[in-house]
Amino acid sequence: MKRRKLYITQFDKDRLEELIKVAKTFGGAGREDLQDLQGELTKAKIVSSEKIPSDVVTMNSKVALCDIDTSEKLTYTLVFPNDADLESGAISVLAPIGTAILGYSEGDEVQWQVPAGTRRLRIEKILYQPEAAGDYHL
Repeated sequence: MKRRKLYITQFDKDRLEELIKVAKTFGGAGREDLQDLQGELTKAKIVSSEKIPSDVVTMNSKVALCDIDTSEKLTYTLVFPNDADLESGAISVLAPIGTAILGYSEGDEVQWQVPAGTRRLRIEKILYQPEAAGDYHL
């Protein structure tokens, strides 16, 4: 799978790095979800909120996804852990799928390991992106 360009706003990056720092301080050192998120943040290109492309998944974006292997359609809003509620479609950035889609664009394919193997999703459409809507600091 070809590696795509990963984008993030400075505002989201700062908040996510603070989340990682606090979690590690309170017993989260060595947590794989935190390490995965830190790895994604390290690869990301920083873009101002006003200039981030409207087809990029940012925090609080609502995203339509397609499971490449099963053709299942999924819709999630990417949120911080305290706001996660899977029943309402709000998925944490620390969940494997949340970390996988953060910063990627419409048309990109993402994958990650699950106990049964590798899960692969395509980002079909950004249904709502705060920055594109002018909601810079939700």
